[in-house]
Amino acid sequence: MSASAATVTVTRPSGRLRALARAELTLLGRSKGVLFSALFVPLVMPFSLSASLDEERLKGTGLDVGTVVLSSAMGFSLLFAVYGALVSVYAARREELVLKRLRTGELRDAEILAGAALPSVAIGLLQCVALAAACAAVLDAGAPEAPHLAVLGLVLGVPLCVALAALTTVFSRSVESAQVASMPMLLVTMFGSGAFVPLEVMPDRLASVCELLPLTAALTLIRGGWSGEMSGGEALGAVVTAVAWLVVAVFAVRRWFRWEPRR
Repeated sequence: MSASAATVTVTRPSGRLRALARAELTLLGRSKGVLFSALFVPLVMPFSLSASLDEERLKGTGLDVGTVVLSSAMGFSLLFAVYGALVSVYAARREELVLKRLRTGELRDAEILAGAALPSVAIGLLQCVALAAACAAVLDAGAPEAPHLAVLGLVLGVPLCVALAALTTVFSRSVESAQVASMPMLLVTMFGSGAFVPLEVMPDRLASVCELLPLTAALTLIRGGWSGEMSGGEALGAVVTAVAWLVVAVFAVRRWFRWEPRR
């Protein structure tokens, strides 16, 4: 009898995530449309917003143009670099049967989704840092008055965007239809969650409704972190809302996310 034995390679979750992220980064670089919307759209949108804002509109809100543009710019990064890009990524990998093949190996479901999301998340976070520096220099936004709130907004907003992107693909049969399916979320967040128009300048009744939208809490925390005008009760309410949405989104992804194409 041969004494030879097969060698079994044991991999760690961190190693599997790095390998999947490297592969996804290569594929992302080949998708020019997704890369353009992820890299350049969030950098252009704040300039159009700053041209339409003036201090008179923000009078009495405790905000200034620099703070509003900076927090909105971070919101655009979350929307386009993370959410919008990942909707296309998840739909494309599903239609190409990549997700189905990955599930036959060591990777767990959460690792597959997280590994595919890492490049987009990294791009979004790097953009947030770059935009914060640019707004501080050009618009005199300065440093955040309550940096822990700004960090908390990003910590809650990023995974929520990832989960919402995965959930959006449930309503699509192709990459093209996934991009169409993402439009309601993009438009509602831009106009209702404070990305274009701060909640502080909205009518009270409308602002109360918009506070319950998925990404409003994250953007409110980021904006409150820079302005320093957010009370402890307001911060707690925003955190509870964001966590509630995150729990619902993760549950929905676990329950309904499709790993194979719909025929």
